[in-house]
Amino acid sequence: MFGKLDFILEKFEDLNKQLSDPEVISNQNRFRELAKEHSKLEPIVSKYKEYKKTQEDLQSNKELLNDKIDKEFKKMVEEDIGVLSEECEKLSQELKILLLPKDPNDEKDVIIEIRAGTGGDEAALFAGDLLRMYIRYAERNRLKTELLSSNPVGVGGYKEVIISLAGAGAYSKLKYESGVHRVQRIPLTESQGRIHTSAATVAVLPEAEDVEVNINQNDLRVDVFRSGGHGGQSVNTTDSAVRITHIPTGVVVTCQDEKSQLKNKEKAMKVLKARIYEAEIKKYNDEMAQNRKSQVGSGDRSERIRTYNFPQGRVTDHRIGLTIYKLEAFLDGEIDEMLDSLHLFEQSELLKNNE
Repeated sequence: MFGKLDFILEKFEDLNKQLSDPEVISNQNRFRELAKEHSKLEPIVSKYKEYKKTQEDLQSNKELLNDKIDKEFKKMVEEDIGVLSEECEKLSQELKILLLPKDPNDEKDVIIEIRAGTGGDEAALFAGDLLRMYIRYAERNRLKTELLSSNPVGVGGYKEVIISLAGAGAYSKLKYESGVHRVQRIPLTESQGRIHTSAATVAVLPEAEDVEVNINQNDLRVDVFRSGGHGGQSVNTTDSAVRITHIPTGVVVTCQDEKSQLKNKEKAMKVLKARIYEAEIKKYNDEMAQNRKSQVGSGDRSERIRTYNFPQGRVTDHRIGLTIYKLEAFLDGEIDEMLDSLHLFEQSELLKNNE
């Protein structure tokens, strides 16, 4: 590990020199490229320098014990050695985490698809609750949200709704949300006070860029039709709704929320690219046995990952066994504790696999 860290430190110092070179500064593309690499290495280098300084202090204290010193001073030095040893171990673990291979999609924007599952109207209402939860989370974390597609139902929920969240590290924050979310509560229509269980499926997709997904326009079938509201009621009188079918994969995306056919087509293409890109990632991960072992769950949309229990006011994530008794706040977007715990679990699993 330390050989690798010395190499990174050497590379970082070389980048510092290059970034102060007038010739590089005058070449904006080159300067931007080097600056990006510099910013990626900076946290590792900073932590490594902190580790080296702590190691030097530890060594100095150990050498002091070889000198003739009084008992009181010796006791102080021994206490310092204990503290510095613990700090070195802590910094060493942090360095191991920083050196773990990064998910190339972590910095991407994200598309979240929420679909009502078993449970009828109650499942549709729960899908609406999850939509609000992610929007509130986005607001708290300064992520920009955009509604891409929705299929609302009369009770106030959704059969399906798709949104995008844009901002630094959006995918890295929310990638563990894919799977089946289950709710246990008494529906408003339940006169006997019985608890009902229903579910909604969440899919979190990294937004794909054109360079990553090459879609041949000849492989697409684009259908336009008139948007429809509840009960088939006409929303507008133009053929603005768009349905795009990717013939080779059979992926179908429909968008009808915008009055403009062009905007609906743009949104549909965004979702289509993300779905095809996700399928490619899944295929790659399935081929990498080591990757599969280190994931938090399988990432499979059919996997039950979390239960929201209203009578007990709790949220339980079944992958890591964490229960949070703040259901109301959680559904209001305060999900950081859960997301951070999932992230830490993933890191610890990766560290085990890399040892």
